[in-house]
Amino acid sequence: MQIQVVKSKIHRVTVTGADLNYIGSITIDEALMEAANMIEGEKVSIVNINNGERLETYIIKGNRNSGDITLNGPAARKVQRGDIIIIISYGILDFEEAKTFKPAIVFPNEADNSLT
Repeated sequence: MQIQVVKSKIHRVTVTGADLNYIGSITIDEALMEAANMIEGEKVSIVNINNGERLETYIIKGNRNSGDITLNGPAARKVQRGDIIIIISYGILDFEEAKTFKPAIVFPNEADNSLT
């Protein structure tokens, strides 16, 4: 049997932009992506702490150490600049493997989205 488990999480990061006219996705600072073991094009769930909105989209790589967290396209209607969000990705593992798997969880500085 296989189950879906949390693979990676960027916990409580600040939205820096919302671009309604972009085709879609979330732009994430490359350093945050690497720290959380996420890749460009990966499907992610977004949970907005400020308003309770939840959505799914995919990652676009942002500039390294920019602190960029921008929701693009229709997702831009579900956030505002300054909102705090959680970004979660999932993986599918065999049941026994899932029992010992440890996800990559990142807790960035909410003030500037840095890793320090």
